Amino acid sequence: MPSTRDIRRRIKSIKNTAQITKAMQMVASSKMRKAQIAALAGRPYATLMNDVLAAVAGNVGDFSHPLMELRPVKKTAVVLITTDKGLCGALNSNLLREAGKFDKDTTVYVCAGRKGAQFVSRVKRNLGAEFTYKDSPLFAEARAISRFVQKLFLDGEVDSVEVIYTNFINTLVQKPEVRRLLPIREIEGVEAGVSGEGGGKVLKRTDVEYLFEPDAGAVLGNMLPHYLNFLVYQFLLEAKASEHSARMVAMKNATDNAKQIIKDLTLEYNKLRQANITKELLEITTAQMAMG
Repeated sequence: MPSTRDIRRRIKSIKNTAQITKAMQMVASSKMRKAQIAALAGRPYATLMNDVLAAVAGNVGDFSHPLMELRPVKKTAVVLITTDKGLCGALNSNLLREAGKFDKDTTVYVCAGRKGAQFVSRVKRNLGAEFTYKDSPLFAEARAISRFVQKLFLDGEVDSVEVIYTNFINTLVQKPEVRRLLPIREIEGVEAGVSGEGGGKVLKRTDVEYLFEPDAGAVLGNMLPHYLNFLVYQFLLEAKASEHSARMVAMKNATDNAKQIIKDLTLEYNKLRQANITKELLEITTAQMAMG
C-alpha cells in the first residue's frame, strides 16, 4: 500500500501535468477559432471557382489538356497532409492508416507535415519530398506542393495523384479523406469534398452562353493549374482547422481526466490519513490502559 508521502507526490505531479494540458488547451483554442474561420472562408471561393470552371467546361467541346490525360496507373503519388506535432488525439493515426493502404512498391509519398514524413521513413517507403506549412497556411506553400506533383505527373513519373487530408466538419468531428487530384476528369464541387458531405458532386453545366477570349479551351487550360493550386490550399486550411480542433478536445479531455485522478487520489489520501490517525489513537489508548 502506498504511503501518504507517495500519494502527495503523485497528486503534485498530476497537478503539474494538468496545468500543462490546460495551457495547451487554451493555446489550441485560440488558434482553433482562427483556423476554422480561414477554412470556412475559403469554401465560397472554391464553390464560385468550380461554377466558373464548370461553365467553361460546358462550352469547350472536345478539350484535352496534359493534366487531364488518362493512362494506365503504374505509379501513384500520395500527398499526405499531417501535423508537425502530436497530442491531437487519433487525427494522425487515422491519416496514416489510410496512407498505409497504398501499395508500397508503386507509391511515392509527398508529405506536408513532419508526422507524415516520420511515418514514411519509419515504414521504409518511398519519400519523394517533404514540405512544411505554417499555422496559418500560405497560398505560396500550397502552390509549391501542387506544382511539384503536377511536374511529377506531366513528366510521366507518376500516373495519378491522390491527396490524404483531414476534412474539418466541426470542432468534435474531423474525417480523414482521400481525394483524386490528378488526372482531372470531372470538375467536382469542392464544397462537397471539404464540408463533410462526401462523395464529390459533379457540377451541372449551365445553359447560359458565354463569350470567351481568346477561346474557351485557352481559358480552361490556364485555369486548371490554379484550380489545383487552390484545391491543395483548401486542403491545408482544412487540415489546420482539424488539427487545432482535435488538439483542443484532446487537451480538454486530458485536463478533465487529471482532475478526476486528483480527486480520487485526494480521497484515498484522506482515507489513509484517517486510518493512520485512528491507529495512533488506538495505540495511545492501549498504552494508557496497560499502564493502569
